[in-house]
Amino acid sequence: MTATAAVRGAAGSAAWADALLLSFAQGGYVQAHPDILQPAEPFLDLSGEDIRKSLYLTTDPSGEELCLRPDLTIPVARDYLASRRAGKPAGFSYLGPVFRYRGGRPSEFLQAGIESFGRQDRAAADAEMLALALQATSAFGLKDVEIRTGDVALFNALIDALALYPVWRRRLIKDFNRKVSLAQDIERLTLATAPGHSEYEGVLAALAGSDRKAALALVTDLMSIAGTTNVGGRTVDEIADRFLEQSTLKGGALPRDALDTIKRFLAIAGDPDESVKQLRALASDAKLDLTAAIDQLESRVGFMAARGIDTKRTRFSTSFGRGLDYYTGFEFELHAKGNDVEPLVGGGRYDGLMTQLGSPTPIPAVGFSVWIEALIQHGKPASQGSAA
Repeated sequence: MTATAAVRGAAGSAAWADALLLSFAQGGYVQAHPDILQPAEPFLDLSGEDIRKSLYLTTDPSGEELCLRPDLTIPVARDYLASRRAGKPAGFSYLGPVFRYRGGRPSEFLQAGIESFGRQDRAAADAEMLALALQATSAFGLKDVEIRTGDVALFNALIDALALYPVWRRRLIKDFNRKVSLAQDIERLTLATAPGHSEYEGVLAALAGSDRKAALALVTDLMSIAGTTNVGGRTVDEIADRFLEQSTLKGGALPRDALDTIKRFLAIAGDPDESVKQLRALASDAKLDLTAAIDQLESRVGFMAARGIDTKRTRFSTSFGRGLDYYTGFEFELHAKGNDVEPLVGGGRYDGLMTQLGSPTPIPAVGFSVWIEALIQHGKPASQGSAA
């Protein structure tokens, strides 16, 4: 069954689907048709073993683990890397079913979207994604949507500029997209100097001042002596990271001025232009070089305005993240008014994904996914006179 045929069966009419695909084609994005059955390894590697419980898995005769595609970004990216256009600018659109366990909701549902690869004009490409995403919602009769944006590259630049202990740098960057975890990290940093006895005092003392490689070697040796490869389900890497964290805390908490700077940074939200001013003021006050990251944000806002997007309607937040580790820069979501949970569209920049999928050189990448069932629920196709 073709993607459009699947949409016809789900919605009863292809008029809105045709409008959606037409808007993508007019933007120069060729429709892609990746296989439904995909290698499971890329999804597990990039999203962690936690995603396993949501996948529909099988194994081929050679023993390779396969799955029904849970989204279309990775399959489209893999097909691009396997093509002659790999490394060159190319844009693709898609519309088709994806498969993921979602509790009481249908496990097969429709996803549309765009992926853009190889463009070096990152700010302009980011703005184009947001403009096309807004066109997608307009195709469903949704003109007044909430636009939420952020930029994980800004947070990474801040953490790098603060020159934190390596263990805290890794943890904060990893947890940025997980707001509960990030809040817990900030709390730990605040309370880190609390004294206390640990049954692992000797190990912590041995790790004082060590880097991750040294910590991993020590923990590996200790576990080898003990004849085990995991404890309580934790891997050697996870245990080494935990010991490093505790050792770092024993050496003292993050300096108060650095912690205050992080909190001040995460509080910046609202109008993008005003946020740029606040970010430059923070960088100046804290004597941190965040110029490149802030310039990229400011340039993106300018391209958004050039695309006809009313930036005053756009909410920017330094703490905004989409919960996926592979994002490296711009992130955004479009929401129906009054719906804070389920996005209509979500996407962003993921420059690191292509090397993780096997590209020998980095390739810029940005895109977004359209959640068809959410648009059907909240919208009304512009080409039809009544709600879908």
